[in-house]
Amino acid sequence: MRILPTLTLALACTVAGSAIAADTTPPAPADILRTLRLTNEYFMAKWPDTGKVIVTNRARPSNIWTRAVYYEGLMDLYKIDPDQRYIDYAVSWGEAHKWGLNRGVNTTDADNHCAGQTYLALYEMDPKPERIRDIKASIDRVIAEDDDAAWWWIDALQMAMPVYAKLSAITGESKYVEKMHAMYLHTKNKHGEKGLFNPADGFWWRDKDFDPPYTEPNGEDSYWSRGNGWVVGAMVRTLELLPQDSPYRKEYTDMLVTMCEAARKVQREDGFWNVSLHDPNHFGGKETSGTALFVYGMAWGVRQGLLPRDVYAPIVYKAWNAMVKDAVHPNGFLGYLQSTGKEPKDGQPVTYDKQPDFEDYGLGCFLLAGTEVYRLVGGQPVSR
Repeated sequence: MRILPTLTLALACTVAGSAIAADTTPPAPADILRTLRLTNEYFMAKWPDTGKVIVTNRARPSNIWTRAVYYEGLMDLYKIDPDQRYIDYAVSWGEAHKWGLNRGVNTTDADNHCAGQTYLALYEMDPKPERIRDIKASIDRVIAEDDDAAWWWIDALQMAMPVYAKLSAITGESKYVEKMHAMYLHTKNKHGEKGLFNPADGFWWRDKDFDPPYTEPNGEDSYWSRGNGWVVGAMVRTLELLPQDSPYRKEYTDMLVTMCEAARKVQREDGFWNVSLHDPNHFGGKETSGTALFVYGMAWGVRQGLLPRDVYAPIVYKAWNAMVKDAVHPNGFLGYLQSTGKEPKDGQPVTYDKQPDFEDYGLGCFLLAGTEVYRLVGGQPVSR
């Protein structure tokens, strides 16, 4: 941890000191649900063909990680708004890809495993063997290779940890969570010179390229908002799947609490988080995906009694209210979403009207956040 320059220190203290100074009113459950439906309906209407190839700078299959994150959010939305159309849409996506993975079962890439989160959730609803076949075969391959270094970037934790935890829950085999934990610890403690997590600041470097001596323009460490948000999301989704007596719960719980506390201190006055968490002037401004992931983790942490409600609930409400007010378009499109990348300068500019290269993962993060905020304010699953 470096000593912040005087100007940056003043800015950071201003942000931290006024972190709950804006609209901290608890949103009404009906309003949250209305917003979630609006944003989701926009996307489903835009992508009626779930197997359609995604074309940006090149063509990609629709079972890549960006789309898989959207389906994570959709499956969570279903838990509070059990609309059969959501499940049909997710099943259609799996069937369009024959329940396969991008680059096939031989892939060891966590991004390609992300689709397995939804495949496995749908398998639990309807245990058809094809739904688990490829994702299980691919993870079994990772375990057989006996290499713990595959998750060399922190996004990988969110993409893959819940898959291992779910496979363990479904099969009853501990080898999945044991491998998951070994790979997590390698990423945390060994990648780069000393691992990608900095306990002094409570944040993670995105990969070894951003380890010190690399710095942001103000001389601080480079902590990318969405990258750290992915780790927060990984902790939540993994903890939800682990049994209460798991020997790994304390590590993930402590990490979630530590990161939420670090994020709390650098929330913007308007409720969002910057893309650069320790340099507010490096491509500073509102950003939706990192903000949504921090909201997701904090809201869940409050509900589980891991974070004090009096401290964190106002922060969550402030951030959620800001996203709804400033980022959600009348038609459901989400603004202020940073395009794909790995650091603050990527996918710029981030504006209200900017169409990111992929908008699916941003919506997935937003749906995860909104579903947790809905629960936090006492919203109950809709009766159908």
